[in-house]
Amino acid sequence: MSGSRLAYLSLGSNVGDRLGNLRHALQLLDATLGVSVTRVAGLYETEPVGVQDQPWFLNSAVEISTDLSPRLLLAAVKAVERAVGRTPTYRWGPREIDVDILLYGDETVSEADLTIPHPRMQERLFVLLPLRELLPGWVDRQGHSLSEMIEKVRGTAELRPYPERL
Repeated sequence: MSGSRLAYLSLGSNVGDRLGNLRHALQLLDATLGVSVTRVAGLYETEPVGVQDQPWFLNSAVEISTDLSPRLLLAAVKAVERAVGRTPTYRWGPREIDVDILLYGDETVSEADLTIPHPRMQERLFVLLPLRELLPGWVDRQGHSLSEMIEKVRGTAELRPYPERL
């Protein structure tokens, strides 16, 4: 892809065939015009954040190469969620699939429905651990490394590596 950027997405599922939902989302992302999945982190099984009374999630992160703008990438991500079967619930509720844009090159976006870097990623171990697999040396604009962020939130939620791969 010419003029492409690397972007990083978080994927999660806790309804139905969690692994199948993640694999389906990954296939759809890779089939999206202007998007190519380049690397995939390992899987982690994580307890829910916010609303505890729901099944555990399977989470991962993916690196994509894209020539879509952040706004068009958001539209593509939402289309993938719909295609996998995501149905509206409540905030932090159960979901067939959740795909969030974590990083888009070194750009910052601050709009009503899109904030990049993702505004809560530094609070979520299930985002930070797989992202560190893909970007071990990444440092935010305040100079904090992913490893430092992980140490700050370690122990806030139970998380375990999952034996299968996407």
